[in-house]
Amino acid sequence: MDALLSAGAAWPGAVAVSGGGDSVALMLLLAGYAKHAKREVPVVLTVDHGLRENSAKDAKTVVKMAGEIGLKAHALTWKGETPKSDIEAEARNARYRLMGDWLSAHKISALYVAHTMEDQAETFLLRLARGSGLDGLSAMRVIAPYPMQGYPGLMIVRPLLDMARAPLRDYLRAKKQSWLEDPMNADPRFARSKLRAAWPQLEALGLSAQRLSDAAEHLGRAREALDDMTAGLLLRAARFDEAGALIDSVRLKMAPREVGLRALAATLSRVSGEAYRPRFGKLERLFDAIRDGSLGGGATLHGCVVAPSPRTAQAFGTGTLAVTRETGRTLPEKPVASAPVKDGVPARLAKKAKKRR
Repeated sequence: MDALLSAGAAWPGAVAVSGGGDSVALMLLLAGYAKHAKREVPVVLTVDHGLRENSAKDAKTVVKMAGEIGLKAHALTWKGETPKSDIEAEARNARYRLMGDWLSAHKISALYVAHTMEDQAETFLLRLARGSGLDGLSAMRVIAPYPMQGYPGLMIVRPLLDMARAPLRDYLRAKKQSWLEDPMNADPRFARSKLRAAWPQLEALGLSAQRLSDAAEHLGRAREALDDMTAGLLLRAARFDEAGALIDSVRLKMAPREVGLRALAATLSRVSGEAYRPRFGKLERLFDAIRDGSLGGGATLHGCVVAPSPRTAQAFGTGTLAVTRETGRTLPEKPVASAPVKDGVPARLAKKAKKRR
């Protein structure tokens, strides 16, 4: 915890507790840390998602568990319609929205969650099955921006990412602390449940949670290097204002292809205000049109118009491109950045690129 706080994790924080072994262990560990370090204790947040019969009862159990170790807990209730498909993703989004709203209202900037080494490995395999690229396969970060758009300044902290589940349960048994088993974890309808059932076969092939987690970590470092290069390119080759952006197409074309694609995607997202990047296939086609000179009078993508800049705004010479929002499109009501942003890139990366210059 001392290392995490030195790296920028905020405290005091809230801890997300479902009642499962991982989150209950994290709750006890954080409570123990606060007592040992003579710091303010964390607050506990649990969500009654209403997706199964005992969800309200489980939320009350978590509140009771927290109270028994001297922590204050709040049960948040999801009142939306029960999703008919993609239940896992919808439930996850609902949980983060509820907790994000609570954190914002109570001016607490960090949510501590109990993702473990196995969660890291499972996420890697699930995204691999969906055909994710480098960013999707990269490791979850120990400290990261809040995973929902519209909550600037909030962060997620994952202290257990290098720990396996078994030792955490050994810890709970030693503490004589009970926990809940979510039947959804064994429901064959869900991809993650199927994957957990297949772990013995995967480990027999040498695909252990440790090795998969290490692979995700290696890809995470590669992603950070590309992010830094992209930040440097944007600082040299882009200018942003309320009307949109101007891009130096010459520098964009001269950059390594992956860096150029990332810079173009970041620019489109910044100007359009969209939370997600444009589809990769369409992004590549636009990039190729810029690179080979076939853009002509312009093209649209991701809610933006990309076209040669008027002579009066050629900040980078005749190769300047203007990126503006499509007519009739407005920015989302909530800000889309979940971390400080400057000139289209996270402030952390912008500072690094500025130092290099």
